[in-house]
Amino acid sequence: MKPLALLLLVLTCLLNPLVASAHALDPGFLEISVMEGTQWRVSWRMPDVEGRPMPITPVLPESCQSTPAPAPAFDGRAWVTSFLASCPEGLAGGKISIAGLASTRTDVLVRYELEPGQAQTQRLTASAAEFTVPVEPAAGAVFTSYVSLGVTHILEGADHLLFVFALLLLVRQPRRLLWAITAFTLAHSLTLAAATLGWLRLPSAPVEVVVALSIVFLAYELALPPERRDPVAERFPALVSFGFGLIHGLGFAGALREIGLPQADIPLALLSFNIGVELGQLMFIALVLGLGYLARRMAPVLADHGPRLSRLSSYGIGSIAAFWVIERLAAF
Repeated sequence: MKPLALLLLVLTCLLNPLVASAHALDPGFLEISVMEGTQWRVSWRMPDVEGRPMPITPVLPESCQSTPAPAPAFDGRAWVTSFLASCPEGLAGGKISIAGLASTRTDVLVRYELEPGQAQTQRLTASAAEFTVPVEPAAGAVFTSYVSLGVTHILEGADHLLFVFALLLLVRQPRRLLWAITAFTLAHSLTLAAATLGWLRLPSAPVEVVVALSIVFLAYELALPPERRDPVAERFPALVSFGFGLIHGLGFAGALREIGLPQADIPLALLSFNIGVELGQLMFIALVLGLGYLARRMAPVLADHGPRLSRLSSYGIGSIAAFWVIERLAAF
């Protein structure tokens, strides 16, 4: 697989200023929990934008009266605050929106309770920044919301996509590529579940560094001729992708912990998020393979320059990943 389209994708990433951060903005999170009577506790989490909270604000139904919210505090990744709201008419039938969300690239996960312990979930985006709280709980809301979050996270996570992209360039045989992708999927699913459920705890900073280093390793291997590559990576790419997939799963888990899981539906939310990640990954692979097919059909001469294009692509991938390693080490 050596089409010019793949090279152009890497060069585009190099020229895109967004690659300075491997992850897109984390989603906002709004939780509205029943306390007693007509009182709700509102917890609000805003993404960080250059050291300041993103200028987005939750708007509760018109019948609700809120106490003044304390100034948000930075918890190392986002800005958080909480306040009380009195809603004599309840939440059902009222509108909940996020003011300012329409002018951003992020989304907000809203978790609310109509009754104690009966949490519902709704995802708001720039194009759909409000919703009407249904009188009856919506079936499948947790599933659809977390699948959507999983798809968004993988498609906006440049480091994870760059790893998959490098894997597609490195492993040429279709059967080996299938096994390598399957191993990567299995591995990150295991550590995603283990870390999210609290069975495995590692600091996020070194995990993010190793994620970037995994891409550097693939880029280095891609730059070498096949006979000089690491024997394990060349003969057993599935084993290598499985090992690095365990680390990438910890990165996914860090994002999911920031979003939070509904206590009554943890297994479903975890499964849904993982399904979303896999769907997003498959979409990306299909796009890259489709571009490769089109490039081969439109410019067959590219096959004659395959090794040169692969090596040039490896330099682009390695440069981006090396920058992320330095950036993340400096942030320790």
